[in-house]
Amino acid sequence: MSVFTHLVAELGRLLEPVLAQSATAAAIVLFTVLVRLALHPLSRAAFRGATPAAGCLPMLLQLPVFFVMYQAFSSAEVGGKANELLGHRLFAAPLGDRWTDALGEGGLFGAQGLVFLGLFGAIAVVAAWSAVRGRRSAASVAAAAAAAKAAGSKKPAGRGAPQGKAGAKAGAKAGAGAGAGVMAEVSAEQQEVMRKLGGVLPLLSFGTLITAAVVPLAAGLYLLTTTAWSVAERAWLQHRKERAERSAGQRVEQPA
Repeated sequence: MSVFTHLVAELGRLLEPVLAQSATAAAIVLFTVLVRLALHPLSRAAFRGATPAAGCLPMLLQLPVFFVMYQAFSSAEVGGKANELLGHRLFAAPLGDRWTDALGEGGLFGAQGLVFLGLFGAIAVVAAWSAVRGRRSAASVAAAAAAAKAAGSKKPAGRGAPQGKAGAKAGAKAGAGAGAGVMAEVSAEQQEVMRKLGGVLPLLSFGTLITAAVVPLAAGLYLLTTTAWSVAERAWLQHRKERAERSAGQRVEQPA
């Protein structure tokens, strides 16, 4: 933990000329971004797995980091010395304080209370964004499965096999359609479960609000940053996937 506190303190000192007393808070955000960049290859691999639980491994690997963050801003001493991080603030709120401390200092709309309300508002926006994207993703998966099943159930009317390049393309399309039909059969059995999971799982992001209300402000900042990163990262990966699929489809449709 002393290594972590030293790293965050050094990052804060680098940012202090620009951000003054909020430099350590910015250092926490920067530290979180560095952690997520290190985990990005795993997130990308999990996304390619295309399972409802995609991204669980990166999330689990972050738990030790979150635990260290929590301990660093909850302990009065680190390595036998006074914890220098506890004296740093985000605007008016000390990074080691919890929401209950802020309520005791100036109430819900006091100087410290407003900092926590801003944090909660930002987390709620990210959670809502995650929920909307999750529902859209579940709907698109269900629609794609239904379309693939309908396409796979169609059979060619002609007797002869097409020849030449056109025949190769038609054969490739037929093979893809057959494979899609098999996947559609699997999806048909799981479609309702996937739809329900797609509607419920994104709502779990709102649970971050409860966690942020009981942990130190520094840990709440970490939660906000990593949650926002997760949603933005998944949106970017989905965009790249859809763009690649459109490019592949255009190449297939090009005349010989």
